[in-house]
Amino acid sequence: MTDGNPIADVVARMQDRLDTLPEELAHRRYFLSTYLRTTEAVGRAIDRARFEDPDWVERWDVQFAELYLQAHDGKLVARPWRLAFDAPETLPALAHVLLGINAHVNYDLPQALLAVISDEDFLDQRLMDRRRRDHERIDGVLAERVGAEDDELAASSAKSLLDRVLTPLNRLSSQRFLRESRQKVWHNTVELQHARLDGTYDKRLAELEVLSAAKVADLLRPGQVLLRLAVTGFGVTLPPV
Repeated sequence: MTDGNPIADVVARMQDRLDTLPEELAHRRYFLSTYLRTTEAVGRAIDRARFEDPDWVERWDVQFAELYLQAHDGKLVARPWRLAFDAPETLPALAHVLLGINAHVNYDLPQALLAVISDEDFLDQRLMDRRRRDHERIDGVLAERVGAEDDELAASSAKSLLDRVLTPLNRLSSQRFLRESRQKVWHNTVELQHARLDGTYDKRLAELEVLSAAKVADLLRPGQVLLRLAVTGFGVTLPPV
């Protein structure tokens, strides 16, 4: 444990997984190490009072990370994660990172938000406005990491000429990707909350799993993942019932 700091504890657990990663799972290190560093960045943003409700952001961020750790440890591996984990080891590091981000954001993030927003909270519009603003502030934290993460990936793997050419596109388009995916995540969270109220949560979560898996599968098709995201967009949207 880390002196009662939940995010530092989660980071330590991620580091333990990274340090003990077996050779046959070495390709997982790209997403895991990226996620570890971004979780540290969120922790620093909380310490620097960048959120309206830092305690809530901390609980949410830890819940989000727990869903990833469960999948990584093989305790609860939904289809989006199975596809991302089973991706060919020979894929570029950036592809492995983007596959992990898609599985985690599209499928896990709405669940993590619902875990820390009660049905009663949804009835308080002022509270929900604060929740949504803090949800959107995460984009700023992640956008600040894009350049550094590009440099980390370049240092940890050989980049092709096309990968190097696409690096500016990655940095310029990341803010749009983040904004688009966050908007869709919020929509999906609201849809799942409605389902929680009317007793159809498991059915709707299964729909989200199918949509999220289809997005990962699409990104696994031959070709540049980043270019495909630029065309098809980031994130998935649960249809209304």
